[in-house]
Amino acid sequence: MQVLQLIIFAGLAAVVLFQLYSVLGRRVGRQPEDAAAEAVAPAGRVPDRPAEDPAQGGVTLSGLAAVKSRDPGFDLPHFLQGSRQAYETIVRGFAAGDRAVLKPLLAPVVMDAFEAAIAQRETEGRTESVEFTHSPRADLEKADMVGDLAQLTVRFLAEFRSRGKGPEGESVEDRRTAELWTFERNLKSRDPNWILIRVDAAEA
Repeated sequence: MQVLQLIIFAGLAAVVLFQLYSVLGRRVGRQPEDAAAEAVAPAGRVPDRPAEDPAQGGVTLSGLAAVKSRDPGFDLPHFLQGSRQAYETIVRGFAAGDRAVLKPLLAPVVMDAFEAAIAQRETEGRTESVEFTHSPRADLEKADMVGDLAQLTVRFLAEFRSRGKGPEGESVEDRRTAELWTFERNLKSRDPNWILIRVDAAEA
């Protein structure tokens, strides 16, 4: 299956932890404090520009048309299915502190940030698990080409139950969340994997 090919590899700052923690459903949609806590794309990324497709006689394409012109085999339903399963894997792995699951899915810098948050929970004697009530909804929000890089932003709407345990006892909480996750792939590379480069709060 190609679902597992959605290997997550992101060059994000440590502030991503706040956004990924909000993915665990502390609230739905953008809050006033989110502006300062939003994950940002890696520094030095060139501005977005439309892709020029030689096959179209130099006609400038944009959005999903530009992606498909560079990768004729791209299948949106398959991509969304894979991104949805990747989303569940990351949320569950982060909540459970499962290093074995997270390590192959994350760049070292991101794994270090996750490790710090997981270690803090362990120091505080806390554990957490997540059970999805339904399969998350995944919809394509936008598509861009930046040079040879395809960037697809997916809106995830999810409902799940979080079970926590700490020094104060056990807790069960039903949560809802809305997030925008941006995945990227170099279309000149033979590597079929998409990488996560950005996480943002979204309106429900």
